[in-house]
Amino acid sequence: MAYAAYLRIYEPVAAFHEPDRSRWVAYAASSTRPRRRDSLAVEHAEALRRAITTPWIAAPERESEHAYVRRVDGTTYVCPWQTRRRCLLAYGQMRSESGAVLTGEGLAGEGPAGDGGPAPAALARLEEAGPARLYIMASIWTVPLTWFVPFTPAERWLSLGDGRGRAGTAATASATRALVYTTPMTRARRRVARGLAALRHLPAGSGDGVLEPARAAGDLAEVGRWLEDFHPYSLVELDYGGLVHLVSDDALRGDQSVAEIHAAIDGAARGECELAVAMYMRARDRWRVFAEFEQAN
Repeated sequence: MAYAAYLRIYEPVAAFHEPDRSRWVAYAASSTRPRRRDSLAVEHAEALRRAITTPWIAAPERESEHAYVRRVDGTTYVCPWQTRRRCLLAYGQMRSESGAVLTGEGLAGEGPAGDGGPAPAALARLEEAGPARLYIMASIWTVPLTWFVPFTPAERWLSLGDGRGRAGTAATASATRALVYTTPMTRARRRVARGLAALRHLPAGSGDGVLEPARAAGDLAEVGRWLEDFHPYSLVELDYGGLVHLVSDDALRGDQSVAEIHAAIDGAARGECELAVAMYMRARDRWRVFAEFEQAN
């Protein structure tokens, strides 16, 4: 199980153009597609198969035909997995960070490749095609604090893995261990805009540099720009993903990250710098512990 969290966009099927609209309608009605509760495990299993293949596979040869599906008030929403696109973008990021060509890199069904091989060539074609919407953002080992801004505590759904779930205003069919927030796009955009406005009330170097308003505003603005790319009647979902397996039931029940970030924004909006920094530090310190798991043996 990958220790990653996910921020996802679900668009109503009516927002897709043909032939994608008809394809997703049929997919959502299919009895053979992965169920919502199983989808993350299926994604991880596919990634593991690519990772243990010799030579390893940087990205599948074809784009995934799968999507996450939600039905709310009679409307069907889908979030395409975009596995190939996401893998190629992650591959490109790894290459840029490492500053070297990764050995054994390739695409599904193809042999090893060095610089100029199938994976680099596919990445180059993807970049030449220009920016395209990415429905799923992933974060390894931690949740960026800006990801909590679009949600409220009442929108949380928690399942401890044995059917003991607790639903807020938006529920999920998951019966596995999970912590998920879901909200309509209009609310998410409004909360991000309010957060950006509130950060302007904080002076630079607030809390002895613990919270740098300009940097926080820049990170939050990126989230806002991403949300603007999608249909206004979409759903936004924050899924703790595999991170729920790193902590106890009590820790999951007691997680108040969304409430803390909202308290920080409320404090900033009122000019209460000390409150804003204290709430920010409480959430930051919790997720710093998660990030440190990456260095553990």
